[in-house]
Amino acid sequence: MDQSQLSNKLSQTGRNHLFGNFRLKIYFFLLSAVFFFLMSSATVTGESSRLLRQPDIHADKIVFVSGGDIWTSNLDGSQLLRITSTPAVESEPRFSPDGTKIAFNSNRSGTIAVYVVASTGGTPERLTWYPAASRVKGWTPDGKNILYTSARESAPPSYGRLWTVPVTGGPSTPVAEQWGFDGSFIPDGRKIAIDRVSRWDIEWRNYRGGQNTPLIILDLETHTETLIPNERSTDIQPLWIGNKIYFLSDRDWTSNIWAFDTSTEKLEQITTFTGSDIKWLAGNEKELVYERDGDFPWAETKWVDVSSRATSASLSPTGKRVLLEARGEIFTVPVEHGDPRNLTISSGVADRAPVWSPKGNQVAWFSDASGQGYSLMIGVQDGMAEPRSLSIGESKMAWEPAWSPDGKHIAFTDDDVRIRVINIETGDIKTVDIAGNNLERSSMGLTWSPDSKWLAYSRAGSNGFRTIMVWSAEKQTATSLTDPFADSFSPAWDADGLRLYFLASTEWALSSGWANTSSQTSNPE
Repeated sequence: MDQSQLSNKLSQTGRNHLFGNFRLKIYFFLLSAVFFFLMSSATVTGESSRLLRQPDIHADKIVFVSGGDIWTSNLDGSQLLRITSTPAVESEPRFSPDGTKIAFNSNRSGTIAVYVVASTGGTPERLTWYPAASRVKGWTPDGKNILYTSARESAPPSYGRLWTVPVTGGPSTPVAEQWGFDGSFIPDGRKIAIDRVSRWDIEWRNYRGGQNTPLIILDLETHTETLIPNERSTDIQPLWIGNKIYFLSDRDWTSNIWAFDTSTEKLEQITTFTGSDIKWLAGNEKELVYERDGDFPWAETKWVDVSSRATSASLSPTGKRVLLEARGEIFTVPVEHGDPRNLTISSGVADRAPVWSPKGNQVAWFSDASGQGYSLMIGVQDGMAEPRSLSIGESKMAWEPAWSPDGKHIAFTDDDVRIRVINIETGDIKTVDIAGNNLERSSMGLTWSPDSKWLAYSRAGSNGFRTIMVWSAEKQTATSLTDPFADSFSPAWDADGLRLYFLASTEWALSSGWANTSSQTSNPE
């Protein structure tokens, strides 16, 4: 059966409702070779089979997920077999070591549980019955037990641990007390490679936060642990084959396959893709199989009505047009007469936070078109000329652009919640002040006085209350204007620049902020 026949058969057997326009490309790496190559005959594509996911391999067979069901086929695409056919979602299929059985997850009973079925098809048997979700991660090397992760019997907060359940049915046994979301046994079963933490957002590319913990090698006899070298990267899906542990890592900023040699303790990069990440890894003694690339219909070039997604409105000085941001594009829209204009036309680029110049002949916005963080773009208001790009220095993102009335400076807040001012002509940047906490990002209310000599804004104090600040462009100093025991914000200058209006509350009591347990919420009289 060739690729088109495979696609047709998927269509004929009811797979026209597949989720999205996703193509799974299955590649194989010969472990004994110094290079890897693509077996084109194993590339499963097709107009009606674009969401093939989570592959596993045994000998000349692959198992994968399509449309929430489990399927198998030969590597050449022949003998396509649908293993499950339910309204439920089945996922994470894994061949047993001898290839005669397939373990997988299913929520057909209401709870995600572990099931096993013959690789030739048949009636699946449910193996786990605990109310907590159980997800298949592999098999023990002898093929007698299925490895899965579950938060069962963990308290007071729930956390996942690795368990095994006999393939013939029976009680589950914890592998260890160690946290465990994923794992893979050494061939002799005495050790296991463990990914301890489940990610709440595995699609967060280049994340470098606290969820990124090193993969560990746990000795099941001595309970000693060895850490696989980690660079705060997302290292996931360990796969132990021979004396090497293969895993996915984004330490080169794209999720690729890496290998850790347990005998030499050396790391080796197996694939060197840039762009899209590898999403799934499995393998056997000879080959690795992985999932990468997708052709998503919502990412294709097409006309989209973005009128309901317009934000960051900025009225022109004449009041005739409005500057808007929508879906990463910058538009000007007439208040009454005329046509909308897309000033950026930059698919694949995030253009944000537009603002008019005081004279109305120019507009400014922030753009990540450079690929190195955001820059300040300044262009003509009709979009008929290439915009000028100004670096915002070490700032990676920016909010709240405020153009000084004399047209010489733009103030903004950045990802380190600093208030910064950039000189439009020279590109020089100075830091004016720093917010009281990182929750003030994009909400400090930057506004210039009519003579461009003062910049007003609000800044939180140590008690959490905001005060009105003014920065002097001449003296290069910032001064607090309001009582620190009142919550004051949203400054606005009057037309002559002699008065500064703002909102304030003298009845605002201490309260617990987001992720802050240092105070009790109060209800003031």
